[in-house]
Amino acid sequence: MDSDDRREHSRTAMNAAVKVSHETQGEFVFSTRDVSDGGVFIVVEDAPFTPALGDEVSVQVQGLPVPAPILKMLVVRETNDGFGLQFKESAECQ
Repeated sequence: MDSDDRREHSRTAMNAAVKVSHETQGEFVFSTRDVSDGGVFIVVEDAPFTPALGDEVSVQVQGLPVPAPILKMLVVRETNDGFGLQFKESAECQ
């Protein structure tokens, strides 16, 4: 592992549609780039979605035969094309 890589969990590439709800910015549907035991990375591109680090969002996988659970997540990383979200339960356990 690279000494600059602080990831606790291995990532797996995964492209899925997820609905992301933010208290003040509303609802959006984004694609995921990868997922891990700790969270997920969403690709935002040009969408007007600009949460602050530490903001809570609700995330639900779309396109399944039954409604997926809605999970609470925290915005923990920002890049030029998206955001890293951490499962809230994982953040509270640290």
